[in-house]
Amino acid sequence: MALNIANERLRNLRVDWRDLLPLAGGTALLLLGLFCAWQTWLIADEGNAVRRVHLAQDEAVRALAAEIASQRGAVEKVLASVDPATLMSDPAQSAAALRRQLPQAKKLELYSGELTEVLKANYREFGYAKAAQLMAAQSAEGLPLAQSVSYGNGDRRLSLVIPLGPPQRAQAWAWVELPFAPLRQRFDAISPAGGRLDLRQGDDRGYVQLLSHGTRSAEAEATGKPVAGSVFSVGAGLPGAFIVLPRWWLLSGLLALLGLGGGGYLLRLRQRWKALPEVEEPEVPLPARQTAPARAKPPEPPEPPAAAPVVGVDPSIFRAYDVRGVVGKTLNKEVAHALGQSIGTLMVEKGLREIVVGRDGRLSGPELAAALADGLREAGVDVIDIGAVPTPVVYYATYRFNTGCGVAVTGSHNPPDYNGFKIVVGGQTLAEGAIQDLYQRIAGGALASGGGGGLRQVDVAPDYIEKIIADVLAERRLKVVVDCGNGIPGAIAPQVLEGVGCEVVPLYCDVDGSFPNHHPDPSDPHNLEDLIIAVRQTGADLGLAFDGDGDRLGVVTRSGEIVYPDRLLMLFARDVLSRQPGATVIYDVKCTSHLKGQILDAGGSPLMWRTGHSLIKAKMRETQAELAGEMSGHFFFKERWYGFDDGIYAAARLLEILAGDLQGRSAEQIFATLPKSVSTPELKVELAEGEHYRFMDQLRQQASFEDASLITIDGVRADWPDGWGLVRASNTTPVLVLRFEADDPVALKRIQQLFRRQLLAVNPGLKLPF
Repeated sequence: MALNIANERLRNLRVDWRDLLPLAGGTALLLLGLFCAWQTWLIADEGNAVRRVHLAQDEAVRALAAEIASQRGAVEKVLASVDPATLMSDPAQSAAALRRQLPQAKKLELYSGELTEVLKANYREFGYAKAAQLMAAQSAEGLPLAQSVSYGNGDRRLSLVIPLGPPQRAQAWAWVELPFAPLRQRFDAISPAGGRLDLRQGDDRGYVQLLSHGTRSAEAEATGKPVAGSVFSVGAGLPGAFIVLPRWWLLSGLLALLGLGGGGYLLRLRQRWKALPEVEEPEVPLPARQTAPARAKPPEPPEPPAAAPVVGVDPSIFRAYDVRGVVGKTLNKEVAHALGQSIGTLMVEKGLREIVVGRDGRLSGPELAAALADGLREAGVDVIDIGAVPTPVVYYATYRFNTGCGVAVTGSHNPPDYNGFKIVVGGQTLAEGAIQDLYQRIAGGALASGGGGGLRQVDVAPDYIEKIIADVLAERRLKVVVDCGNGIPGAIAPQVLEGVGCEVVPLYCDVDGSFPNHHPDPSDPHNLEDLIIAVRQTGADLGLAFDGDGDRLGVVTRSGEIVYPDRLLMLFARDVLSRQPGATVIYDVKCTSHLKGQILDAGGSPLMWRTGHSLIKAKMRETQAELAGEMSGHFFFKERWYGFDDGIYAAARLLEILAGDLQGRSAEQIFATLPKSVSTPELKVELAEGEHYRFMDQLRQQASFEDASLITIDGVRADWPDGWGLVRASNTTPVLVLRFEADDPVALKRIQQLFRRQLLAVNPGLKLPF
């Protein structure tokens, strides 16, 4: 009886291949045919899709040109009714009277036909862009072209220069600023037809993107179509169809017919086979001794499939604004692969399919970058490998290739055995909760796999160098010593600074991941000692130092003074605000209290924020800030650049300012105009991993600083009228970071003693460096 049951079960479990094979093959061919039919439609429609975007582009060009002509016409009509000589008899009063006739004008100013006032103006106050537009009007063929100016916080205006009298023999010039909103409304009202439309100001050698709407992933054309009567152009982003077959619709159509026909044939063949009568196997009689019922042993349940192994990852490497650990201990290629899968999974969820990967000069970089790229591709993401480059070049490449995503494999300024990852997804540098989300995906095994993403190698460094050289120019030749600390900036920074017009003396510019000369950390004065000596010996105007991945800048003068980054930010703010009055300038809690007053005096809006490159960039996007900086040496230029932290670009902008000084002053004379107090560099107290966070929690609860204004957005900062002190937990290494500043040494000592008492009350065993 038991044998009968067993035989019956075996017959039931037998696979009927005559039925299964036609079903599987027919289904596969039908799916293949449908896929090929879809590809045929995409191939046939590809040209139409491109034409639709170009038609939308043409429509946008016409609409914007008409709007500019309309606004210009309204202004010219009023100006034509007044005699230029009468206007220039009292320009200020005449301008006020004209503004009453043009209520839409945000600003209206009158200048002489020779533009003498402009030639003698202080351009830092008058505005470089405004002066350039007025001067260009004198040599313009026909009417001067319309432009736009920005005052920060979203206040962009259309700027016109209108000649009073014949354009080639103008008796006077009118500077008029009109609302930009009508142009924005016209632009936004036009559908991008499945692609993307970009409104740009400038030309193909360099432009600023003013507006954009449509599909972010659309591939931008290099050249835009000019808008008549202006310096604007409209660029088109073409939709990228997912086409894997050769772009020949006859071939894909034939494959579709073969797939659909073959699939239908196999399924019909299966129906014929099923209609044939089945031949049953004869039942084998049981031996007599087996006829008695026997107690059968119940079958054991099948073992559950083993769960996919989850890579063991130390959660401590997932920090506030990057991922960083010690190679061989908390970081290896398996962790990098898992991180790549985690980032790729996040990207796929967001509909992002391509990412840039670059690495610094550390010895562990090639292995970790390769493993990271493999993990990204496993998740179905295409990787653009740009090789060994500074971190700012990775950020630049995300704009250059329009990916919005990038990972820099870098240990920054940490010791040689460290490495890590700075991550950008969807245009945002990941920080805090987003970093922890990557860890949770790995810990939970929620990682995409089997995606088979592509890989291509691209050398983007020459394009990055050319972009900066086209944007920045030193008007006189300065001699600078460049100390790269054997970090990856040595491969690029000297070329950039020579390209902008400076004489470069390289110091430790050969890339060596063991950092044999000194640590690549310009925030530590000890690491600047060789640079100070080299500047003195060579008679250079200035010394520049970069950190290990090139996103931070340090500066020393010929006399050996270290110009701390918060004072450099004052200089950058003066320059940027001369062209962007009213713009927001962000600085971190470690910066001098003088910075706020300097930004206000320059016509800007100061904003103190938390330390951390990703946190600063997020705040810049939120506030539309044009400039930001940190005491650590990170500088973020949105004006004329992309808004990411770039020590190399910041160095070029610094040299442009120093070389372009209208009074011809030396670097030291210019720095002397920046207010300075008695201050300390960043002081560090080492603690065990994680203990520095617990210490700060306790300090915030029990600290008491009498008569001080407390700022607790990042650590504890206490401000008095004559100085301030700060203690905060580092987000990159397990240390407390302290800094003090005061009007004089006596006040500095008093503030340090107040902090000393509060810190030792929390942990009497602290070894304080003051």
